[in-house]
Amino acid sequence: MSITDVPRGLKGVVVTETEIGDVRGGEGFYHYRQYSAVELAQTRTFEDVWHLMFDGTLPDAAARAEFTARTTALRHLSDDVRDALPAIARSCALSGPLAGLRTALSLLGASAGFRPLYDIDPARRREDALAACAAVPTLLTALHRLGQGLSPVEPRDDLPYAANYLYMLTGEEPDPVRARAVERYLISTVDHGFNASTFTARVITSTGADLAACLVGAVGALSGPLHGGAPSRALDTLDAIGTPDRIDSWIRDSVLAGDRIMGFGHPVYTTEDPRSRMLKAIARDFGGPLVDFAVQVEERVEAILAELKPGRELHINVEFYAGVVMELCGLPREMFTPTFACARVVGWSANVLEQAEDSKIIRPSARYVGPPAPQPVPVV
Repeated sequence: MSITDVPRGLKGVVVTETEIGDVRGGEGFYHYRQYSAVELAQTRTFEDVWHLMFDGTLPDAAARAEFTARTTALRHLSDDVRDALPAIARSCALSGPLAGLRTALSLLGASAGFRPLYDIDPARRREDALAACAAVPTLLTALHRLGQGLSPVEPRDDLPYAANYLYMLTGEEPDPVRARAVERYLISTVDHGFNASTFTARVITSTGADLAACLVGAVGALSGPLHGGAPSRALDTLDAIGTPDRIDSWIRDSVLAGDRIMGFGHPVYTTEDPRSRMLKAIARDFGGPLVDFAVQVEERVEAILAELKPGRELHINVEFYAGVVMELCGLPREMFTPTFACARVVGWSANVLEQAEDSKIIRPSARYVGPPAPQPVPVV
């Protein structure tokens, strides 16, 4: 078998074909199926986009009602999963709900009898994926509340996906404006090409493993601060700067020290991230000191980066204003990345369903660069 050298990190390497969506980084555009993801976030519901990702079409009113009724019923946890959550929450007290989700998803899959994708038909795979996606917000909010010494809040069947998520998180029915802002954020982050977590999910799928195993692997990849862990860190940057008079000195010191400024730069976009453009507009609709400060920081970061690193296109990414919007909507910072996971689990699952149709295992090669082999084994 011939070996082909590829760029580090597989950057730019096409590993498969997909009908789910694409990111066109040079244009600042991405899409789900044949529709602009940002336009979907502005005009449709989360349930509509979930239906699109799984079934390839946007639902009409009747299909939306049927799909919503089906997924709403799946929000409720079985007794054995619910009863285990306090112990899981205690175990992840220091690491947070996203770490607990790995264990909870494994338990959910085992309790529901998820079987290897290789052994089941597409209809059964879809049912498993619906069940997992519907349960993730319930699991995450329960783990968060238990970690705060509070009782979990049971899901409500009369609330849409995003509003129900906020309700389970706080125990109060959310303000419609904030619920819609979070819904637009969730829609905008459902899928984004072959990012690290999506690719991880597809690699595990290619082995024929069950759906829970694929999603647990994706959650593990998402937990890394260079992937999904940056929204709260972008806000930490604003906190570290503190006041407008410190913006320039803080940025210059950070850039000259070679530090990464969280919320800026993206491995695919060479122009403004379209998600950040939409979220910035949402933030400006809320208004207030935090938004004004974030806009000031954005403008000065881009100006100073252009001065100190000319020729490099570094713009805000989705995390910068995502953190601002979630803060304004009352989400605690430790739930920023878990909220991201509530959306991305739909994209992961759509990719799992697509990959499961291909029986070829993903098995790349590595170039060995260690000491020459074989060498004599030392005798002790």
